[in-house]
Amino acid sequence: MSEYDLPRPSPKAHIANHYINACISGALRQGAQRNTLLHEAGIPAAWSDCPDKRLTEHQLSELIRAVWRFTRSEFMGLSPQICKRGVFALMAELACGAKTLGGMLRQSARFFTAVSDDVDIGLELEHSEHLSLAFYRLHLNHSGEDPDHLLQEFMLLMWQRFASWLVGQQIPVASTCFSYPSPHHAREYRAMFLGDLIYAQSRCGFCLHPRFLQLPIIRNESELDAFLQDCPAVILRRPVHDSSLQTRVKVLLQRHDLDNMPGLDEISQHLLITPRTLRRHLQDEGTSIRMIKESLRQEFALKLLNNEHLSIHEVAEQTGFTEPAAFCRAFKRWTGRSPAKWRHQMRTEL
Repeated sequence: MSEYDLPRPSPKAHIANHYINACISGALRQGAQRNTLLHEAGIPAAWSDCPDKRLTEHQLSELIRAVWRFTRSEFMGLSPQICKRGVFALMAELACGAKTLGGMLRQSARFFTAVSDDVDIGLELEHSEHLSLAFYRLHLNHSGEDPDHLLQEFMLLMWQRFASWLVGQQIPVASTCFSYPSPHHAREYRAMFLGDLIYAQSRCGFCLHPRFLQLPIIRNESELDAFLQDCPAVILRRPVHDSSLQTRVKVLLQRHDLDNMPGLDEISQHLLITPRTLRRHLQDEGTSIRMIKESLRQEFALKLLNNEHLSIHEVAEQTGFTEPAAFCRAFKRWTGRSPAKWRHQMRTEL
């Protein structure tokens, strides 16, 4: 069992009413009956005209399933071409053969590029003066068929949730980019997506630090079957948002190389609080900048040691240590064992 699993379904009605009409618009253009679709999802027919009525995750999931059945397309009638049902499952099966998150993202991009002209998808590296990020481009090549951006939102969510599930941790997405201005339901985005939300960009997609591309895939075939059977509900579950100061600091540090993370002054400037206040509040939470940096290196090292294709030297280098000996000393301080002994024990326990 992984230490990370997607959030449990929430029985609360917290999803905006906007998604009723956004979800069924493509099916309606193809001749579907509104009341029939809503009935299949357990949604009262009158709710489509009641903006104050909110949906549960189960209701929206069942509505998407009803639209899939009618349109016979995973694109829900919101794109010029049909995407036959089962295409995402086939992509997921092939992508699970990859060893790392980066390999999975590249394989899924090649797959969808081959089967659909509606999606511009690919992985690229972006460099600035102080920061390098991996940008996973996941952009619909049309907009007229998806005026409410429902399909675009769903695809971004699908890849972010699936990728996090595959590697057994919440991927620290630095930002999610949208090729359109902030929509009228943008408040929903803050609950749906992690990281910064950036609008009016040339392409839709999401950014993360390149080191996370090395995270190993840990899921097996039976787990994948269960994940796919739970779709789309598993995609719609909202991530847990932690507003503590140490989490905000951690999110900021995760955008940087582990050997070049910013210090107290730079972090304080970014968070718009004084260094003294930052230090005091972190102490109140039982931590410090140094401890947070140490925990990030430790967490990443433990993940990378599960990647059998990386040597101890490579793990040390990617974890921010210039000398393997220094990494081994730190690792023994963290776990009480050397990296080699820890890796051997993990493999014998599988």
